[in-house]
Amino acid sequence: MSKAALLIIDMINDFNFDAGKTLAIHTRKIIDPILTLKRSFNKSDMPVIYINDHYNLWQADFEKIIDHCSNETSDELIKKIAPEKNQDYFLIKPKHSAFYGTALHTLLQQLKVDTLVLSGIAGNICVLFTANDAYMREYNLIIPEDFIASNDDEDNKYALTMMKNVLSADTRPSRELDF
Repeated sequence: MSKAALLIIDMINDFNFDAGKTLAIHTRKIIDPILTLKRSFNKSDMPVIYINDHYNLWQADFEKIIDHCSNETSDELIKKIAPEKNQDYFLIKPKHSAFYGTALHTLLQQLKVDTLVLSGIAGNICVLFTANDAYMREYNLIIPEDFIASNDDEDNKYALTMMKNVLSADTRPSRELDF
C-alpha cells in the first residue's frame, strides 16, 4: 500500500519579477484543483507539505513569508492557498529543487511516503527540478497537468512532457485521479 504526500511548491509568491503578472494569471487556474486535493489530504490525515522560496528571510515561518509576499498581485492567491497552522508542514528552500538543501527527504522517510503529488509554480523550473530529484530518490510521481503553471504555456507543456516521458510521472488531470 503506497502512502502519498502532496507537495505545494512556491505558491506563496510575490510575483514581483519579469513575467510575474503572467505567472499570477496562470496560477489562478491551478489553485482550485490543488485546494480540492489539499482538503481531501487534510481530511484523511495525509501529509501536505509546502516548500517555498525563503525571500532572504531564511526563516521557515510561513506567516512572515506571507507578509513579505503580500501585494496587489498576490494577496488573493496567497489567502486561498496559505498553509493550515498546526496541520500542514512548511519548509523553505534555497534553490529550485524542494530537495536541495532542505529536510524534505528526511521528513518523507519519517512519514513513510513513497508517492509524491507535486503542485505549484513554476512548472518548468522548481516543479521540474523537484520532480527530477524525487525520481532519482525513487519516489512515485503524480503531477496532474492542472496542478502546475509556468510563465509560458509552451514551457509548461514541455515540462509536463519531460516529467511524463523521462520521470515516469502520471500527468493526467486531477479529475481523472483517485485518491
